Amino acid sequence: MSFTVTFKNCALKCLSVVCAGAAATLLLSLSGCFFAETENQCERCHVGLELASESHMECVACHGGDVTETDMKKAHAGMHGPRNPSAPQVWDKTCGKCHPYQLERVRSNIMYTNTGFIKNIQLTWEGDDGQLYATAQEKLFDAEGNPIVRPGVAELNNLAGELYRKYCALCHIGVENHLVWRSSHASGCAACHFPFNENGTYQGHDLSMKGKWPHSETHRLEPLPDNDVCLRCHNRSGRIALSYQGMNDGNNSLVPTHDAIPGPELMGGPRNITSIHADIHHQKGMECIDCHTSHDVMGDGYAYESMYTQVEVRCTDCHGSATQVPQVVALERENTEAAREARNYKAEPPVQTERVLTSKGRAYSNVFKDDAEIVVLGKRDGKRHISKVITATPEHGIVGHERLNCYACHSYAVPQCFGCHTEYDAQEPSQDFIKQRYTRGKFSEKEDYRDLYPFALALDQRGEISPVTPGCQTFLTLKDRKGQTTKDEYVTKFKGKNQLRFAPFYSHNTAQKAVGCSECHANPQFMGFGQHSISAGDIRAMFLCEKADDKPLDGFMQMRAGGIDSFAGIVREHSRPLNDAEIRRVFAVNLCLVCHDNPRDPIYGEKLDYGRLKECLRLAAAGHVLYPPAEPR
Repeated sequence: MSFTVTFKNCALKCLSVVCAGAAATLLLSLSGCFFAETENQCERCHVGLELASESHMECVACHGGDVTETDMKKAHAGMHGPRNPSAPQVWDKTCGKCHPYQLERVRSNIMYTNTGFIKNIQLTWEGDDGQLYATAQEKLFDAEGNPIVRPGVAELNNLAGELYRKYCALCHIGVENHLVWRSSHASGCAACHFPFNENGTYQGHDLSMKGKWPHSETHRLEPLPDNDVCLRCHNRSGRIALSYQGMNDGNNSLVPTHDAIPGPELMGGPRNITSIHADIHHQKGMECIDCHTSHDVMGDGYAYESMYTQVEVRCTDCHGSATQVPQVVALERENTEAAREARNYKAEPPVQTERVLTSKGRAYSNVFKDDAEIVVLGKRDGKRHISKVITATPEHGIVGHERLNCYACHSYAVPQCFGCHTEYDAQEPSQDFIKQRYTRGKFSEKEDYRDLYPFALALDQRGEISPVTPGCQTFLTLKDRKGQTTKDEYVTKFKGKNQLRFAPFYSHNTAQKAVGCSECHANPQFMGFGQHSISAGDIRAMFLCEKADDKPLDGFMQMRAGGIDSFAGIVREHSRPLNDAEIRRVFAVNLCLVCHDNPRDPIYGEKLDYGRLKECLRLAAAGHVLYPPAEPR
């Protein structure tokens, strides 16, 4: 008999045994194999440290270092990270060795590259220079599969690049954030899979690490991140993680709201969180990852320019459209990607069921057709959610609403931050999170006003009518190295003009009940006029921009002497405000709504005759009685 023994993580394992004869088992047990002993020195100090997972057994495989050394400094020499072996600087040597497919996806993921973010800052602060940047220089593939190289944002030597590096970068997974309450997170893979708690301290069972900062809350790998993980990043800018869970930071600076204290919750900044109506999906118990696929979150291996081109889920995938039911496909094999991912969930869809397809034609791992119902399985809890299909329902087939996207009508609230006053002081140093050093130049900001409802509508990048929110309304003040103000609250240029900007936006605050017809068709705020008063032929702004006293800060349209025009830019490709003819048609429908106030009314299934409506308005203005008075009963 001969045998080979390999020691792994203090567990004695016989990897190969070549035996002969009936006494093999007895001989093996009598040999020294089971009594030989080696020791993982990591476990002498890190007593009680949680196992990352059953498939991540060996300390040095992830962390590096020397498992046999008893001296701490020698044992820690050569560690990857050293605290975070998934950091982008070392992830080729660690996570990527075992998970190359996932690493190549994350490397091109918009949450890591931030190409869209940097592009839009550059576009609205400096103008387009024809170059796309990423958090760090990467060799990638574009959406058509062509190899490309994206230069790192460290090379973008202007205010837009510096703003990203000193402000925006801290929220995204290329950089660790351990400075902000409830917004702290690791960098790289650990940002999602080894979550931080509110203040970024370790609270597991390893007494040598207890309370240390910055560290993940425990050493246990989280394969399916919960909503709190998403909240760590998505609580600023669009604030979608707040809106989804029914939270709003509209009352800032810790203003007391109850019993002379702020709250009921606090967010880093410091920001005061109050309650609003939560998204209907959150009310039903669905988490972010129940809708969003792994390709949304981790990417699909292609480097996109904007978030909306990477995200593959749309409302119509599960709910259908006015004319088309959700599309499904039968899984041909049990080892397809959708089936493999589902094995990590609390409950798996039956393999033989048809899976619903995303807008990019990929099968959902947790959404399937069961008889006539569309079922969404909660990935973490296994709960079944039935998705209502709206195809062929009269209220969704209104003629003239073909361009409306779902959340134009089905949003409770859209966070809107008006008037962002940013100061750049070249005298003061501040941390550059990409270059990882202090450099001259410090940004500070304040704002004018926040609102949730009503929200303006405009055409988005897909040509659909969508909510828009300020993005961004920057008034910029520049101070040189001598402390002299060289520019005082000037409006940066967009498309060659000094103008404020709005951006198409989904707030993730979905309502089951839609915005009322008369609200949208009779309230000029939905058309982008802002707070206003109405007089003959004019819509007068009430909340004025301090740099243009005839234009509203909270809108982008104006009506003067019956003429309608826009004065602000709608960012994103192909986006624009509604034009004069479109807005007049919207307002004209209000005449119908006086009597026909039910969206299921058959009249809305027919094409509207706007010429006839115009004639009715002319006759009414001339004093003609359009309808005979009702006969007394």
